[in-house]
Amino acid sequence: MIKTRKVALVGTGFVGMSMVYALLNRGTVDEIVLIDIAKDKTVGEAMDISHGIPFTAGDMKVKAGEYDDCKDADVVVITAGVPQKPGQTRLELAKTNTKIMEDITKSVMASGFDGIFVIASNPVDLMSYVVQKVSKLPKERVIGSGTLLDTARLRYMLAERLHVSSKDVHAYIMGEHGDSSFFPWSHAYIGCKSLTKWYQEKGMDVNELEKIHEEVVQAAYEIINKKRATYYGIGVSLSRLVEAIFRDENAILPVSTLINGEYGNEGIYIGVPAIIGKDGLKEIVQIELNEQEQEKFNHSVQTLKDMLHSEIEPLLNA
Repeated sequence: MIKTRKVALVGTGFVGMSMVYALLNRGTVDEIVLIDIAKDKTVGEAMDISHGIPFTAGDMKVKAGEYDDCKDADVVVITAGVPQKPGQTRLELAKTNTKIMEDITKSVMASGFDGIFVIASNPVDLMSYVVQKVSKLPKERVIGSGTLLDTARLRYMLAERLHVSSKDVHAYIMGEHGDSSFFPWSHAYIGCKSLTKWYQEKGMDVNELEKIHEEVVQAAYEIINKKRATYYGIGVSLSRLVEAIFRDENAILPVSTLINGEYGNEGIYIGVPAIIGKDGLKEIVQIELNEQEQEKFNHSVQTLKDMLHSEIEPLLNA
C-alpha cells in the first residue's frame, strides 16, 4: 500500500529532470530522491527545482541521495544510460545500456527496495526486460514507458489534422518503442466515433493514417537532429504513468510489459495497452487485431527477440 508517495529517480539528465518538473507541478508526489553518478549535478538539480516549490500545487520534497534511499521508495524510475545520438536507432543502444541497467538494478535491489520499477532508458522494451530479469520482481512491478510517448505524439498529430481536442482522440501505438511500432487504426476513435468513419465523413484520405504513423516514428529522429535530445514529451509521459500508480487510477496506458500468450506471443517486453494502478500493471488489455495488424505486431516482437537473443541475453549470462 502506497503511503509516502516517494519516488527515487536514477539518472538526472534532461529526461529524468523533465519528469521531476512535471511531477512538481502536478502535486501528486510527496518526495523525490535524485540519484546519479554525477554527485554535484544531483545536488544542484535538487536545489534548483526545490526553489520553485513555493509556487506549485503541492509541497514536494526533493533531495540528492544514494541507492540506500530506494529502500522505502514506492516507485523507482530509471532514466539513466547513454542517450540516443543523431542517426542512431534505439536498438543500437542496447548493448551499451544493458550493463548500466544491470548495475543500477542490483544497486537498487540491494537497498531492500520492494516497490515498482518504471523504466524509460532506451531501448526501453529491452531495458525493461533486463531490469525484470535482474530484479526478479513480478512483471507487474517492472513497467517500461513503452509506446506511451508514441501514443501521445499520435494523438497530438491526429488532433491537429482533425481540429479536435487531443483529449478526445482515443488511439494507441503498439509494439516496439521504435521503428517497428504500428498504429492499429481500426481501433481508434474520435470521441465515440471510429477514426475511419470520421475520415470518410469528412472526405479525407484514410491512407493518410499510415503517413501519420511514419511521422510518429520519425519524430524522435527529427527532434534529435534539431536539438540533440528529446525530453519534455517523455518527461510528461513518465509523470502521467507515476501519477496513475499513486492515484490508483486503473488507467489504460500503452506501456511495455512482459507478454505471456497475449496477442499470440510471449517472452518479450513490448508496448501494449494495460491497466495501471497502485500495485503496478493490473491487466493487459487485449484488442482484436486484424490480420495486417497482427502481422505488424508479430514483426515487432521478432525484431525485439532477435536483439534480445543475439545481444542482451549473452551479456546477462556472462
